[in-house]
Amino acid sequence: MRFSCVPLVQFSLAGFAAANFFHRNLAYHSPFATHPQLAHDTAKINENGIQRRQDIDSAAFRDGHYTTFYGGDFSNTPFIWGGGVNFTHAVASGDPFDTSVLLWTRAVPLSSSSGALPNVDVPVCVAYQVGTNPDLTGRIISYGERFTSYDVDWTVKVEATGLKGGYKILLSSRMVQSTLRAHNTTADIFIHLGDYIYESLGNGAHIGRQTLGRELATIKDYRQRLNQYRTDQSLVYAHMHAPWITVWDDHEVSDNPWKAGTADSNDTAVGCAFSASGACFTDRKLAAVRAYHEWMPIRQVDPQDKLRIWRNFQIGKLLDLTMLDTRQYDRDITDMYYNTEYVNTIAAFANRSLMGAAQEKWFFDTVSESKNRGAVWRVVGQQIVFTQLNELGAFDLDAWDGYRANRKRVLDHISQNRISNTVILSGDSHANWVSDLAYPNDTTTYDPISGKGAIGVEFAGTAVTSGSSFGSGITPTAANVISNQLIDLNPDLQWSEGSYRGFFTLSIDPNHLNATYYGMNNITFANLDGFATAQFVVKAGQNKLSRPVAGGSVLAGVLQAQVNVNSTDDNH
Repeated sequence: MRFSCVPLVQFSLAGFAAANFFHRNLAYHSPFATHPQLAHDTAKINENGIQRRQDIDSAAFRDGHYTTFYGGDFSNTPFIWGGGVNFTHAVASGDPFDTSVLLWTRAVPLSSSSGALPNVDVPVCVAYQVGTNPDLTGRIISYGERFTSYDVDWTVKVEATGLKGGYKILLSSRMVQSTLRAHNTTADIFIHLGDYIYESLGNGAHIGRQTLGRELATIKDYRQRLNQYRTDQSLVYAHMHAPWITVWDDHEVSDNPWKAGTADSNDTAVGCAFSASGACFTDRKLAAVRAYHEWMPIRQVDPQDKLRIWRNFQIGKLLDLTMLDTRQYDRDITDMYYNTEYVNTIAAFANRSLMGAAQEKWFFDTVSESKNRGAVWRVVGQQIVFTQLNELGAFDLDAWDGYRANRKRVLDHISQNRISNTVILSGDSHANWVSDLAYPNDTTTYDPISGKGAIGVEFAGTAVTSGSSFGSGITPTAANVISNQLIDLNPDLQWSEGSYRGFFTLSIDPNHLNATYYGMNNITFANLDGFATAQFVVKAGQNKLSRPVAGGSVLAGVLQAQVNVNSTDDNH
């Protein structure tokens, strides 16, 4: 696939409605496509920015659409940018279906040779082509043109259609001169479970990751932070070489959110003054959501439901990948540090919801339909640790432990409807956890040694570079002391590791699901010095981790009881 800039001399507006070329850029659609105040009116953008200049005498034209320049005289403004364009962040893809995929780029007008900035009201036209091979010498299967403008931070999102299952997605653009050497792991799809950015200034300066700006509150703030993160070379490489399927966690907006606020912002007078911007929670959240949809290759699921990103991907009969939103959508009040004791008193209330009633019903219907259609695996991507974790006498009330009845409803639905081969993926915690899914601490029906009584598996991963929840910079030896204590307290927990930063991969076929965890030896600079810390197998139909867990041996962390090493994968 290639994006390119179309100069004015190669592009004619005659014979079509130019508004379509704004409208067909999906960045203008999401996430507020039908909201009367927050939507982008592409017809109005076209009227003010292009056709009125094309069709009428513009000598006295004053543009009222571009609020930053309200009342400005644009009589000499060209109707389309004819200068150079910088594809500032290469290209990306996401949300693949069997016959289509979303493509993304960003096309920013270049300054003139004198250094003067271009008029930001001028739209840029971008052309794209999708071919059967990376250099586009084969058959072209999808192509088109789209407009972008500063209204959507110069981003472009299109849906490439006409694809066939099995195409490997390799992206290129004219601004890309070289790529990093091949990494030691490959993937057909990247799944990101949230915290793609952090809203705070962070503490990454000591490893060369000083963030720009301030704590995020306005659309400018969120755009700037996404812009900065997306300049990371390894992230560019990953986005170019495989489609991403993402959900947000909390920090894409702010720490520990619920449906009416976050840990440091709400719509009270105090909350509105949390930063120099004076932004209230509602404005802050809408700004964050808009910027996320501009910068991420993610589909707009439902234009009537602007906060909905929960969605499902059917990958043949092999699996359903179901992505949930357990953070931003319709979550009841969470632990915001000052109210921990209160949330602890209501954590088990039956009416507490982590997902909201609409999402919860959709989730149950989706996994049931997955079983009914004959899919082998059900992989659920969501943000926070699902399994109960007694953390030395305390529980993370911002995870599923703060919404225990909601968790029980999920376990009940899976168990009572005999929905087999369910694997939950979790992020957020900055540590590695692998568990059999079972009713918490119910060792009368679940045997942690054999796995009998389990109804699924959870794989939870750590952060790429952010510090461990066991303690930032904690050594493997010190982390294992804590892991040993956690293993003793939590019979469902089969592996705990809290020192190494990294990621994990899944390899899935009709008979096995394999999870391999990777740890990086050094995160102070970009490098490939990592190793496989542990490997786990789930056999289709067994609904538990195969025994001996991780083959009885790991290179980091602690296995449950460190026993049963010599047993075979049981049939008992």
